[in-house]
Amino acid sequence: MNATLRMLRAAVVAELTKTKRVPQFIVPTIVFPILFFSMFGLPNAGRVVGGVNLGAYMLASYGAYAMMSTALISFGVSISQERALGWNRLLRVTPISPVVYFAAKAINALTIGAVSLVTLFAFGIVTAHVSLPFLTWIALGIVLLVGMLPFVLLGLALGYFASATAAAPIANLVFLPLSFASGLFIPLQMLPTAVRTVAPFLPSYHVGQLGWNVLGSGDQLGLRPHLLWLAVYGAAFGMLALVAYRRDEGRQFG
Repeated sequence: MNATLRMLRAAVVAELTKTKRVPQFIVPTIVFPILFFSMFGLPNAGRVVGGVNLGAYMLASYGAYAMMSTALISFGVSISQERALGWNRLLRVTPISPVVYFAAKAINALTIGAVSLVTLFAFGIVTAHVSLPFLTWIALGIVLLVGMLPFVLLGLALGYFASATAAAPIANLVFLPLSFASGLFIPLQMLPTAVRTVAPFLPSYHVGQLGWNVLGSGDQLGLRPHLLWLAVYGAAFGMLALVAYRRDEGRQFG
């Protein structure tokens, strides 16, 4: 194993250990999706609309919400807090590169996202008796995790643009309105016309559509167009993150 892989493994272990010891970033991303499903999913779990169980549909919806929350809170906000503590200055005197540091954080965020999805799905199975083929559960989890990736890049930009005190409120101001406007909390057909018009241009809409299409619902366009939209957003968020990182580096180190 070369030095870069050894550093990445050590950094991932450190991130996971930190998450276990300081759980304030992971608890909301696991608890809130379950709470929302309990309030809105359980009362409708037995209903079938258009051949799709509403319980499964809402699990996909709140799973998409959980991915955005994890990316922006567990990833983005944690970076801003580490900046405030001077952790990035300390890393400058270690052999670890920024790429390894960010990769370890992204792997940690994806791990937390996977835990959140498994917990949410298990809750839906036990309490709402949602039943799907095993491979459908796997496909649903995979597409939602893939949909999380652009938001990881957005979280990176947030972590470097925002201060430690402002990052969490900004993150909530980003993903909560996006969730509502994309039909994750309220079905799109029940939203105002203006919101329905804007929704297809939002990244959160395409994360939700990935999950809904796996279940045979959503817009029935398949996965490809939504993956393309998310790839474009990922490139844009990646450029924004690069600008934010260079801006912060310039301020601190010249």
